[in-house]
Amino acid sequence: MKFVRFVFVLAVLAALGAAAAAYLWVNKPMALAAESVEVAVEQGTPPRAIAQAWVDAGVKTSPLFLYEYFRWSGQAKKIRAGSYEIGLNTTPAQLLNKMVRGDETLAVVRIIDGWTFKQVRAELAKADSLKPTTAKMSDRDIMAALGQPALAPEGRFYPDTYAYSKGSSDIAVLKRAFHAMQKRLDEAWAQRTQDTPLKSVDDALILASIVEKETGAAAERGKVAAVFVNRLRINMPLQTDPTVIYGMGDQFDGNLRKKDLVTDGPYNTYTRNGLPPTPISMPGKASLLAAVKPEPIKALYFVSRGDGTSEFSDNLNAHNKAVNQYQRGKP
Repeated sequence: MKFVRFVFVLAVLAALGAAAAAYLWVNKPMALAAESVEVAVEQGTPPRAIAQAWVDAGVKTSPLFLYEYFRWSGQAKKIRAGSYEIGLNTTPAQLLNKMVRGDETLAVVRIIDGWTFKQVRAELAKADSLKPTTAKMSDRDIMAALGQPALAPEGRFYPDTYAYSKGSSDIAVLKRAFHAMQKRLDEAWAQRTQDTPLKSVDDALILASIVEKETGAAAERGKVAAVFVNRLRINMPLQTDPTVIYGMGDQFDGNLRKKDLVTDGPYNTYTRNGLPPTPISMPGKASLLAAVKPEPIKALYFVSRGDGTSEFSDNLNAHNKAVNQYQRGKP
């Protein structure tokens, strides 16, 4: 009888010892092969494979221990898909909690106000851990994938900073940027002045894209927009260089020549009245609002002062004087 009790006591002590050892292991920082280790967990990956992935990535522990802990905790099936990163001093318990919470490691990509769609595509192509789904797609294919096959992509993606889970698709980022632009455009259009010559939200987007490219000083967006709106009202050519440059595409070498201004094309606002057929850049919120709510001025012209600001004139005579003063150095 004493022997049975002795064996029972040993078993209890062994169990307590194992439990204590397990507790210490679960709450002890794991050794890593580098300062940080990252793993992408795909949807449906079994817990055993997740444990092995962490060890393969540089967590110096037993994959069996890690898996058994996931299973023993009762939370193995609650691990969420995503991209995760851990640093030094991370314990097995903290690792599991991170994956159960879905506390992913996010990367960001930024679309800059005034960029063209070509520049947006180039930025997405080099973004950190962003899956290049659109790499071999044409612009038309991309818009079709977004459910908008009839739309040109230019101007349709809102410039902002977009956070995404590493391993996400670039088309997913474009989809968010597309819907963000639709929302911002609708919000701006709802605030338009009653006498605007713009006939549609698309007109507003096109004009905003021109304002974005033409504005040197942010505070002058409303005045720049007013010049173009005033010209539209009297059917006067917009005569804006950025549209001509956009229409030239890769032929533009950095210098805009007189022959370029007289060569007719759909984006040449010197030879054609009205707005160009599509936007020429990705306008931000300020340019969208300026296009639909320009400042109440009568100016029809503006010229750069050379310091980032512009001189606005109501008539050609005043404009010519401003050109002489600021561009030719004549009083």
